[in-house]
Amino acid sequence: MNPLRSTTLLRSARPLFVSGSALGAGARTSFMQNSRHYTSEATTSKKSGFKPLATLTLLAIGGGAGYYYNASQNIKTKYVPPTEQKKTIDYQKIYNEIAEMLDENSDYDDGSYGPVILRLAWHASGTYDKETNTGGSNGATMRFEPESAHAANNGLVIARDLMEKIHQKYPEISYGDLWTLAGACAVQELGGPIIPWRPGRQDAEVATSCTPDGRLPDATKKQDHIRDIFYRMGFNDQEIVALVGAHALGRCHPERSGFEGPWQEAPTMFSNEYFKAITTRTWIKRKLPHGGWQWVDKNNPDVMMLPAELAMYNDKEFKKYFDLYAKDQDKFYEDFTAAFTKLLELGVPFKGDEKVYRFKIVNE
Repeated sequence: MNPLRSTTLLRSARPLFVSGSALGAGARTSFMQNSRHYTSEATTSKKSGFKPLATLTLLAIGGGAGYYYNASQNIKTKYVPPTEQKKTIDYQKIYNEIAEMLDENSDYDDGSYGPVILRLAWHASGTYDKETNTGGSNGATMRFEPESAHAANNGLVIARDLMEKIHQKYPEISYGDLWTLAGACAVQELGGPIIPWRPGRQDAEVATSCTPDGRLPDATKKQDHIRDIFYRMGFNDQEIVALVGAHALGRCHPERSGFEGPWQEAPTMFSNEYFKAITTRTWIKRKLPHGGWQWVDKNNPDVMMLPAELAMYNDKEFKKYFDLYAKDQDKFYEDFTAAFTKLLELGVPFKGDEKVYRFKIVNE
């Protein structure tokens, strides 16, 4: 789902992380993590490396409305009077409504909106650049063109429209917080690990805050390109492979990315099955109608892998993590939780006193 712009991500700038629907075409099974610990109560984050948000209030001429400029990212956000900031948001309630929405349309892809919602969270976050401190989930800039029209974001209007329904009911939550919360919800509700999540994202007010095209992975390229993309965000090889494991969910859509098919047979169930598939099956090249190609399972050609993924697996440093996660799902869940939480928080101007939520699962 979103790790290597693939299916819904790929098209002209083919992202390796795709999630149009979930990987394979299997039915959602009841395979869930046996021991999952959660609490609907929030806990205070103990991290201390966050710098206070420095802002400059610019009042509009002749009016009381104004804007804040996030000094760390130069994102223009709406000024909210202190009296309006005290409204309590019930994040578990919002989580619950998203969870109920995931399976409301059995005709969509493999029967779940979870993969495409996860992809939205991934693509909104994966534009971060640590050198310029631009991009990331803060701002939710995919609401604007040209970012919403980037080839890597083909098909994500589906997820954005779904989230708009939630936002209309809970306008007090920022889009950035909503999209990332929804990504955590999708992982958990489809059988994955508990994802610690905290609020603090501010919505950009203008399209000039959009990041340039090309910041997401291109699935047609090789492992060096993948490293360049993820190193730019601050990830190492182990974290990169862990994030790619999200391709256990969803499928590629030719009208979005040019690629077609799921990565394994149960695309609406989060597991380490992606790693088992890529490490144990025989992969052969298949030409695609538009002139490109992808890898397919010799024994089940409905299952696919992207060119970049096999290039990664054949890389010595990457391969050891693919093999590790294929053998140890608990380790994969542990490392994915850390890497995905990091991804969702890149570039967010946390003040340091935000509460960390571990949401109670709705569909056990």
